[in-house]
Amino acid sequence: MVERQLRQRGIRNERVLRAMEEVPRELFVPPEERRRAYRDGALRIGEGQTISQPWIVASMTALLELDPDDRALEVGTGSGYAAAVLSRCCKEVVTIERHPSLAAQAREVLGELGYDNVEVRTGDGSQGAADRAPFDGISVTATAEGEPPPALLEQLAPGGVLVCPVRTADGERLTRFHPDAPPEPVVPVRFVPLVEGAGGD
Repeated sequence: MVERQLRQRGIRNERVLRAMEEVPRELFVPPEERRRAYRDGALRIGEGQTISQPWIVASMTALLELDPDDRALEVGTGSGYAAAVLSRCCKEVVTIERHPSLAAQAREVLGELGYDNVEVRTGDGSQGAADRAPFDGISVTATAEGEPPPALLEQLAPGGVLVCPVRTADGERLTRFHPDAPPEPVVPVRFVPLVEGAGGD
């Protein structure tokens, strides 16, 4: 996976590649999907959600340019896999999932695997985690309409980076945001919609 799907397709950050190699992706997917865990595509994890293909997880993590002492926020925990990868690249991760069942499952797997620098919360990820802000990197794993939620941009540290798929008139693109620079569209993508105002189902 690392050589064919990631390095050969432009992922150069060695810390991200090492994290992708270390985190056991098969343990973050349902048992019936484990034989397909490392395929180059998304997999269903329940509640209408998916675990993103490895290249997307690696790309979003690399775009954040995290340092070992940084703090990251993830909106959309899903299976917990991307949070586990983030946790290998920075000091602390707060991840928020609106589906209680997915949050509970992710919390259990992350705990069993010893990823003790990840805090899993249930709630409206579009509001971020103001009590833990500012964040050096914010990763949003659902598509926002037009622009990321303002609360997330406000919780970025100076020099921080927010990575989010955004839908505009030009289509849906993974986009990198800096507080003091124009948005940087990166690549066309397809994610589930970002649901704002959801306190958990």
